[in-house]
Amino acid sequence: MKNDYLGRTLYSLSSSAIYNIHSQLKNMRKIYYTLLILFCFSTTYAQEKTEVKWVSFEEAIELNKKEKKKILVDVYTNWCGWCKKMEATTYSNPAIADYINENYYPVKLNAERKDTVRLGEQVFINQNPQGRRTPHDLAVSLLNGKMSYPSTVLLDENVQMLNPPINGYLDAASIEPILHYFGDNNHKKKISWEDFQKNFEGKVK
Repeated sequence: MKNDYLGRTLYSLSSSAIYNIHSQLKNMRKIYYTLLILFCFSTTYAQEKTEVKWVSFEEAIELNKKEKKKILVDVYTNWCGWCKKMEATTYSNPAIADYINENYYPVKLNAERKDTVRLGEQVFINQNPQGRRTPHDLAVSLLNGKMSYPSTVLLDENVQMLNPPINGYLDAASIEPILHYFGDNNHKKKISWEDFQKNFEGKVK
């Protein structure tokens, strides 16, 4: 009798332990899938949040007719390694991407594009579209004939040059104060670039 009772007791305890373990594993699976969903959502959101919303030069001009904004032009070529690095590092920085999207129409301009660009009565072409590394007239105009890649061009709301083109690679910390200086209209407030730099506190880490 004692053996039967002990056996039933052990069986009962064993069944209870198995049930508890099964319940814990089930709860752990729920937590795991919940965390996985939250991680995927946050990653997707972060990617969407930090992506610069590039448009063509022609699209920027049309958008500017509806809502006035400054225009940032990233002049690049397909073979330019520093252009790719700037795209992968500088423009992927969340603080930079968010500020550009909010305050500028960001334009990606291939300096060697082959097509024809019509802006009002102005027509820009590639003088030698079959040639190797021949610059497009639009890029030549924006860079004042000084073809260097990457180059950053900032235009005001009336599509006028805000400052001379900035030639060469810019990291996030270097471009941030430039974007804010013009984006926040400090140039109109008669604040010198030197004074602005001294007091500027950016978000780039």
